[in-house]
Amino acid sequence: MIFTFANNRLEVRNGPELLWIEPHGAGVRVRATHEASMPAEAGALDEPVGTTAATCAETPDGGRVLRAATVEAEVSPTGRLVLRDLSGKLLLEEYVRNANPPRRSIQRVAAREFRAFATGGWAVAQRFESDPDERLWGMGQYQQPNLDLKGCELELVQRNSQTTVPFVVSSRGYGLLWNNPAQGSAVFGRNLMTWRAASSDRIDWWIVAGPTPAAILRAYADATGHVPAMPEWALGFWQSKCRYRTQDELMGVARRYRELGIPLSAIVADYFHWVYEGDWDFDRAFWPDPAGMVRELRAMGVEPVVSVWPTVDERSRHRAEMQERGFLVRAIRGPNEGLCAGARTQHLDATNPAARAWVWERLRETYRAYGFRAFWLDLAEPETCTPDPDNFLFHAGPASRVGNLYPREYERMVWEGLRADGETEVVSLSRSAWAGSQKYGALLWSGDIPSDWWALRNQVAIGLSAGMAGIPWWNCDLGGFFGVDARTPEFRELLVRWFAFGTFTPVMRLHGSRDPQEPGPGTEGGGTCGSGAPNEVWSYGPEAQEILVAHVRLRERLRPYLRELFREASETGAPLMRPMFWHAPDDPACRDLADQYFFGRDLLVAPVLEPGATSRRVVLPAGDRWTDARTGEAFDGGRAVDAPAPLSSIPVFVRTGATRALDGVFAQ
Repeated sequence: MIFTFANNRLEVRNGPELLWIEPHGAGVRVRATHEASMPAEAGALDEPVGTTAATCAETPDGGRVLRAATVEAEVSPTGRLVLRDLSGKLLLEEYVRNANPPRRSIQRVAAREFRAFATGGWAVAQRFESDPDERLWGMGQYQQPNLDLKGCELELVQRNSQTTVPFVVSSRGYGLLWNNPAQGSAVFGRNLMTWRAASSDRIDWWIVAGPTPAAILRAYADATGHVPAMPEWALGFWQSKCRYRTQDELMGVARRYRELGIPLSAIVADYFHWVYEGDWDFDRAFWPDPAGMVRELRAMGVEPVVSVWPTVDERSRHRAEMQERGFLVRAIRGPNEGLCAGARTQHLDATNPAARAWVWERLRETYRAYGFRAFWLDLAEPETCTPDPDNFLFHAGPASRVGNLYPREYERMVWEGLRADGETEVVSLSRSAWAGSQKYGALLWSGDIPSDWWALRNQVAIGLSAGMAGIPWWNCDLGGFFGVDARTPEFRELLVRWFAFGTFTPVMRLHGSRDPQEPGPGTEGGGTCGSGAPNEVWSYGPEAQEILVAHVRLRERLRPYLRELFREASETGAPLMRPMFWHAPDDPACRDLADQYFFGRDLLVAPVLEPGATSRRVVLPAGDRWTDARTGEAFDGGRAVDAPAPLSSIPVFVRTGATRALDGVFAQ
């Protein structure tokens, strides 16, 4: 074992393994490889902010300990790593089983595993000891109701409605980033924690200690990038459906909102407004004047948002040039085929900087020339017609090695293009993300989810998990996306409850493909694509309309409060949706709640998640006094109340001493 401390880095050479431990921002980065030299990839980590000089000392047994801003990392003479905070509290220790202390065993299990492929490269694993009482939060969005991820196995693969952002916050006082875009898995078992990469040249992770989740997420934002300022137009209600088939149809909806006096912040031109995928332009047969459409919408105070897909149809006017230039993703096995949505396509290779620049020029020639400044980056995983996410070869490498990086680079394309065009506030609705996506203005949504109560229940934990993974901008399709007859009273109840929940999420956006489906407006190009049933606030009968409109108006009154929350997110990395332990860490009743949450510091939101409910139990945290926003009745914290939940509203409580931004919000 050879130890070297130089240039603020502890290097350890142990046979074929090279181990690097160095401060990075407020945390410590750990890398290991069996290659001849350490790979240079940054992963999700930006240039370090506020990195202080580390110290390194020899331990009594001949090991070394590196002490940085919040963490000390001790390497034993056998190479085992133990991480503590600066008070000496144990955070994390590697799982090793061999003849050496402290876990003597006849087994031979390494903490850092490298399994070589005959063709080159490695499958790698990193193992840690597990505290069975530890709670873990974050990791992006998985369609499940578990806020505490202890005991869960998570696939590190991007899929429609599954977003892997491999950052986890622990109740033990640390945050851990698995700084590797390879596909793999994370297992948070009671006996051990294991991170795996299917194909990689390194183990790479970053750890930071902090007294609170807020402190940990702030350090994470410093290390991977802060979310920018949210544009004012995005704070209100967004109208969308799958899909508006023509310009006249979309403009008719926007005009009716104006005629009815219902506030509308944004409206979305969804997919297949083009002739062929990869044209990145409107089909003039059905969208004759997109520039005029943008001007009229903006004059109405409505921001137009346009859908962009990364798929390129073999009939697209750009396909041949992109093929020649090497700008398309290739298959490793079988035909070069991306998503099958009525045509054979390949995906834009967003990991190729030249491809990103070339495609942005095409977007500039069309959408930007018409005046669009907000994009919906659909299929950002990217979604494919096969269930084999490893079967693709990118400019940056095979999907098994770099596949999770794709959505971040897709978002980066639009961010860099808009910023170069002089736009100072960028937000892109995106169906996936990776660590660092937040700095590119990614507004994550939870994908094409079913329209049922199971999915609604999941969204609460998913929104909270995305925030704990460092992605504070999040939303979901209000009402779910597919699989429901919009005419039934059962769906109308679900929609009303979902809509009320959506009022208290970072972005409030109605979307979905409702049955019965409607035919396309033509026989060629995008005209062949049909549409779901009407999906506006007036589409579900007068009783539902009254409730939905009341929530849209409530959202408008929340704007001053929302501005404060978005500003806080940008400055500190704090999510808008916060688990109950965030502001009530010492209240045991709040420790494991996953069906209610804080929306900022001053609002406690308890969505109704069961059909037919007329009330629900709400836990009010100790240490504060809480007022029912609807009735004005006040309660001392440290108790649970049975709150009324008529169809017209969900329980929302306001903390005594709340910001003045909430004055008068609930009085109407």
